[in-house]
Amino acid sequence: MVALILGLLFCVGVAMVVVGLVAVPARRQGRDVLTPKGEQVLTRVLEKGATDDESPATGTGLATPPSGRAG
Repeated sequence: MVALILGLLFCVGVAMVVVGLVAVPARRQGRDVLTPKGEQVLTRVLEKGATDDESPATGTGLATPPSGRAG
């Protein structure tokens, strides 16, 4: 279990180094990190998230047994 946690922390550390070496300097030079299509997707997701926060959860979840099965 300890090896798994250490492995995950190592992967997160490597990912942070990659972002630090690639994305941050590119952003400082004025280059966009996302493509125009990626920007559109991000905008839609953020707008959808803002509207979903105001509405109650309506999912059926696991509390309802699948149809055709006796509970």
